[in-house]
Amino acid sequence: MAGRQSGRHRRPPEAQATYREVFAVGEFRALWLAQALSFVGDQLAQVALAVLVYEHTNSALLTALTYALTYLPPIVGGPVLSGLADLFPRRTVMVVCDVVRAGLVACMALMAMPFWALCAFVFVTVLLGAPFTAARAAVMPDVLEGDRYVAGSAINNITHQAAQMLGFLAGGATVAVIGTYGALALDAATFGLSAVVLVGGLRRRPAPRQRERESLRLWRGTRDGVRLVFGDPALRSLVLFAWLCAFTVVPEGLAAPYAATFGDGAITVGLLMSAMPMGMVAGAFLFSRFVRPTNRLRVMGWMSILACLPLIGAGTYPPLWGVVLLWALSGMGSAYQLAANAAFVASVPTSGRGQAFGLAQSGILAVQGLGILAAGAAAQVLGPETVVALSGVLGLSAAAMLTLTWNQVRGGVIAAVRESLEPQDAAAGVSVQAARRSASAP
Repeated sequence: MAGRQSGRHRRPPEAQATYREVFAVGEFRALWLAQALSFVGDQLAQVALAVLVYEHTNSALLTALTYALTYLPPIVGGPVLSGLADLFPRRTVMVVCDVVRAGLVACMALMAMPFWALCAFVFVTVLLGAPFTAARAAVMPDVLEGDRYVAGSAINNITHQAAQMLGFLAGGATVAVIGTYGALALDAATFGLSAVVLVGGLRRRPAPRQRERESLRLWRGTRDGVRLVFGDPALRSLVLFAWLCAFTVVPEGLAAPYAATFGDGAITVGLLMSAMPMGMVAGAFLFSRFVRPTNRLRVMGWMSILACLPLIGAGTYPPLWGVVLLWALSGMGSAYQLAANAAFVASVPTSGRGQAFGLAQSGILAVQGLGILAAGAAAQVLGPETVVALSGVLGLSAAAMLTLTWNQVRGGVIAAVRESLEPQDAAAGVSVQAARRSASAP
């Protein structure tokens, strides 16, 4: 019976998984809901911070500096702490990080703090996101297989970008109603709810490594992760594709001073900050639903070029609607990150997945923070329009060189992705039911 069912539902090679299949997996629903809760709270806090600092300082540099504070902690400890996702059960890592972050943000909401103390609390809160993100990324391939992983990644990406888009659009109005401390309290509540959802919806799995004394040397684990990722030409190219976001994040970091060039306030800031997430939502949907898995890898270089090219148009000083359109096109091109992420999963061994993902994710946050900080300093002298255009030029150059390298090594990655799809195609008719049963297991 199982054999006949498998044959009846057998899909052609490289068939795209549907979102319905992905949401049929209970554990994925828990991961998705936890992610959505955290994103909503974080966007409220970011909008309030950006507008508040610029209104009080009228400084693009200080605004960018404050915004970059949410990206910079991974430089200090992100790659090291990400190794915890390989040494301890990944659900435990996520829950503990959520609980501690809820407590830290609650303290910021309940106690008046000097600016330096507030910055310290923000720093630690963001730093704890590194092991959480590494554990979450490492457990995703255990929950979703084959192209369902790509579809699940697309859902997560769309959720992230949609939360950014809606949060940036509505953040100013929401903070005006509930206040800064109210926004922080709401952010703390989302972390707490996320922990509850993970405990109830994600089953326990053992740690992928034994916690021997030598394994607990996290710095050694970090060195091994760097050697694993950068010692392989394909993995190195995929990570560098991900780190191109250092250039495409610049418009977001300069949204407040850019809006000031139009003589507008918080509403325009929210509109500009939502433009790239809006494009990313559309791009992720189209890229994951209508492009075959291996074809995504073939066009990934061209998509990365599209992500940077529209930003150059800022140098022509277009009207507000033109800026929004250009930034949305850039966000649409950034959907290539889905293909890079899926290829990375297919190429990294399970035992080192947390460390490798943590290194990649920490690098993403680090280069974004540095990019925003450098852009803010340059905008003080050159103006936000010129700096956004320059980021497009630099990003386009980097993307073009990276694409040439990628075209030489992508053959092996495409083969690995094809191999990862075969189990799914052979048992497509029963995999969703099996996933649903495993999600309900204790």
